[in-house]
Amino acid sequence: MTDAGAHHEEPDIERAAIVAALGLGDASADAVDAAVETASTDGSPRVRAAAIGAVVRSGSSGMAAQVWRRSIADPDAGVRRRAAELAPQLAPRLDDPRALVEPLLARLHDADVTVIEAAAYALGELGPTAVDHGATAALSEIAGGHDDALAREAAVAALGALGDPAGLPTVLRACTDKVTVRRRAVLALAPFSGAEVVAALRRALDDRDWQVRQAAEDLLEP
Repeated sequence: MTDAGAHHEEPDIERAAIVAALGLGDASADAVDAAVETASTDGSPRVRAAAIGAVVRSGSSGMAAQVWRRSIADPDAGVRRRAAELAPQLAPRLDDPRALVEPLLARLHDADVTVIEAAAYALGELGPTAVDHGATAALSEIAGGHDDALAREAAVAALGALGDPAGLPTVLRACTDKVTVRRRAVLALAPFSGAEVVAALRRALDDRDWQVRQAAEDLLEP
């Protein structure tokens, strides 16, 4: 069974490596686009995930946008996650990076929490573009109400990265969540100011978790 599985997986690994190397040699942009278009519809999720990285790195902007839109809705969670992770790298290549925001917002409700985590990260990296298209409210909903602490933690971190004042109430509430979320929430207070922020940081100095205390101490230092 083990040998059979290894033999089945090896071609996928080899094909993924070939796709990942696209554009590193002398291939033209058209050749890269053609190869990536084929790879992005491959039956192997590993190959499809490699295709996203290749097209974002070396393909044309049009092909990159096309493959990304397909990948962010892929049936495989690993492919969706990879697409979300690459969104911040793709954004500068597009004439209108706003096109990335809506698909990422949809992935905040993904069945796989690691996809949610990657989508939240990407939204945080997209900055004002994401804020202008509803990211703060969507991330606040996840940070304040998702059942999985990893999703809440990622959403709080993204709210801190965005620094939108509308997200501050959610970050403050997250300072009383479970420890992994509290750690992230205290760090997420960095771009904010005001009496509420200072009060939350002072309370965090007495937290039972040393990392929470350390983060609060660092932020309170002049």
